[in-house]
Amino acid sequence: MSDKKTDQKLVLIVDDEPDICELAEITLNRMGLKTQSANDITTAKKILSSEKFDLCLTDMNLPDGNGIDLVEYIQQNHSQTPVAVITAYGNMESAVRALKAGAFDFVSKPIDLQILRKLVTSAITLPTPTNNSIEDSAQFQLLGDSAVIQQLRQKTNKLARSQAPVFIHGESGCGKELVARLIHQQGARADKSFIPVNCGAIPSELMESEFFGHKKGSYTGATADKDGLFKAADGGTLFLDEVADLPLQMQVKLLRAIQEKAVRSVGEHHEEAVDVRILSASHKNLSTLVKQGKFREDLYYRINVIELDVPSLREHPEDIPALTNSLLARIAGQSPILSLSAQAAQALANYDFPGNVRELENILERAIALADDHVIGLEDLQLPNHTAKQPTEPQPTTKPQSNDIPHNNLSLIDQEKDVIVQALEQTRWNKTAAAKLLGLSLRQLRYRLSKLDIE
Repeated sequence: MSDKKTDQKLVLIVDDEPDICELAEITLNRMGLKTQSANDITTAKKILSSEKFDLCLTDMNLPDGNGIDLVEYIQQNHSQTPVAVITAYGNMESAVRALKAGAFDFVSKPIDLQILRKLVTSAITLPTPTNNSIEDSAQFQLLGDSAVIQQLRQKTNKLARSQAPVFIHGESGCGKELVARLIHQQGARADKSFIPVNCGAIPSELMESEFFGHKKGSYTGATADKDGLFKAADGGTLFLDEVADLPLQMQVKLLRAIQEKAVRSVGEHHEEAVDVRILSASHKNLSTLVKQGKFREDLYYRINVIELDVPSLREHPEDIPALTNSLLARIAGQSPILSLSAQAAQALANYDFPGNVRELENILERAIALADDHVIGLEDLQLPNHTAKQPTEPQPTTKPQSNDIPHNNLSLIDQEKDVIVQALEQTRWNKTAAAKLLGLSLRQLRYRLSKLDIE
């Protein structure tokens, strides 16, 4: 291989059909890639032992075995080489088995050259895995040094190198979307869009349009063409949060889009190919919903190729200090750095956090608003079974009291805004006077004005 350019990628094609090999070779050569071919697993193994390949493309049915056997062999002996499989048309069962075995992706016969080119481009640009790839992330991090978090880091790192659909399961507030973003950010699609969608927040009558788009005039109110979420995520990742909330009728259409790698806008007669990686999540047990007839079994097996569990915060309480420090720094923003009193820190360490990391963030947001100095005390946390701190400043008995302002996130935001605006109007928008009227410090009032977006 002395004529091989140092920057030229090398692809191994394993197929016993000469026409398929020739088509793949011509396509890849035109992409500037060098290729070698083998027509059985035995020959492929010999070639792999003598040359380093950037990608292996293998058929499923080979004279001396199954393509999945080769996938498993490469995973064990040449783990840096991604493998894509060629499956028979409509044989999703084989495709899923290959993905579970560690295949990077699959392409169906007859081979769509556009899809093949996109697959190859993604595969040969995969980042090299490192031990600190998550920690080096500029935007998103999995904080903590507990064993369960370290294992989660390793799993997300590995899953980032695949195109297999991943179902992320965990309690509400534990960080499922963060994990999905990390999988996207560490993979070959990192420079493309990450599109999160809450499946439970879309009205059922608008779901098809939201997912697949629509043509102008296709229904009442469709005043212009619109690209759907699949097209918005083309080349990147579509994250289906709370996927269990999809109605059955939409589950059928979603399954087809995933299997065919194509979508058809409402009012359009032709499908359009899309290249999207599907990540999904729910706090519900999908297998139970399948047994109850509330979730389609075929869609379940399609999106749940690999299942990833995200631990609840009570499963790694030793990470609470690191999470707390990071959240305090982010929430406080330009405010002076705050710290926890020993009592407050101990109380957080002993609390079981039914709402997980999201609840910890909410507790700290509230505590920052209540703290009178740079130290957050036990009473500022307002944890269950602890006495809430009473205002220290005098308050007129006929004016709005501090208790009128709901600090708990479950309270109505509109009610809180109304009380604050009422106090501001009463004091002619003198913030110092309004804070006194509300029983808050000026810093507390400024924080709430910023959070509630009150000008």
